[in-house]
Amino acid sequence: MCISRHFMTFHPTLPVTFHLAAPDRRLQEDCAEVLIITGSRFDMAEACDGSPTAVPQNLGYGSPTGCLRDREASKTEDQPTASKTSLVSQPEANTGDKPYMCGECGYMAARKSLLSEHTRTHTGEKPYKCDQCDYSAARKSNLNQHLAMHTGDKPYMCGECGYRAMQKSTLTIHMRTHTGLKPYKCDQCDYSATCKSTLSQHLAKHTGVKPYMCGECGYKTAKNSDLYQHQAKHTGDKPYMCGECGYRTAHTSHLSRHMRTHTGEKPYKCDQCDYSATTKGSLDYHLAQHTGDKPFMCGECGYRTAHKTDLVKHMRTHTGEKPYKCDQCDYSATKKSTLNNHCKTHR
Repeated sequence: MCISRHFMTFHPTLPVTFHLAAPDRRLQEDCAEVLIITGSRFDMAEACDGSPTAVPQNLGYGSPTGCLRDREASKTEDQPTASKTSLVSQPEANTGDKPYMCGECGYMAARKSLLSEHTRTHTGEKPYKCDQCDYSAARKSNLNQHLAMHTGDKPYMCGECGYRAMQKSTLTIHMRTHTGLKPYKCDQCDYSATCKSTLSQHLAKHTGVKPYMCGECGYKTAKNSDLYQHQAKHTGDKPYMCGECGYRTAHTSHLSRHMRTHTGEKPYKCDQCDYSATTKGSLDYHLAQHTGDKPFMCGECGYRTAHKTDLVKHMRTHTGEKPYKCDQCDYSATKKSTLNNHCKTHR
């Protein structure tokens, strides 16, 4: 039976009504079936080509089940499901939320993977193993960096000074010593830094937060790298070795610095004269001579200096602290260089 210009209408909150040319139970059942499949209003004659049992395509907003989804969605708005609840607990993109918290020290993270990585600073777990020696690391990136020490491969080179790096990110940071670019800005003062980790270290001065804690002695620090450096004092592990002279160290940055004593490389250039240095700290020390700035002052006697490390050393003249101990006798010193001179007397 064919019907012309007669419609079947549907509203999600009203009873279904059929407007037919003549009552026909079989046609009503066929139309009801179409309604269940499509949930849409349509012209029966145009859509079905005169056949009451043909199902029109691409209805329901481009999907034959689109209206059913809408009806199901309206139910879930009033009746939350388990999956909807779980989505609420997840951080929204680009909101800066940090919903994952460490139960040991209160460290907050935006992603669960970051929290898992952080907890290893408490547990000491190092799941990433080197297949060429007994070195292991808490992070895969650290293992990758270590593996390059076995191969000696440094594929990334600076076009300005010939400096070579194992990682592209290291070369990117190095290039800023030439350009002076400091893209990481502090939102609480006018400080800026060449790399994110340096800015994070600076921000800890404002907040006082030290989320990284040693599981052996309770030492806390604002920098993850400082914690790794500290933990080496407990383990004595020095996996990084110089191929030239056998020098060993616990930190790849120390080895890179040491290698410059063999190569003579001085990648840190002064932009006000032709001075260059093997370390950034040496360049910073030199730059203070151009500016004359001495921001660090002793509260006891008014002594001022351009460098925080100099102020720390100076303060020991007031406190009497001698943190550098000789491991062969009871001698101690206020400065490491003084202890090194003393140790030569035991040779």
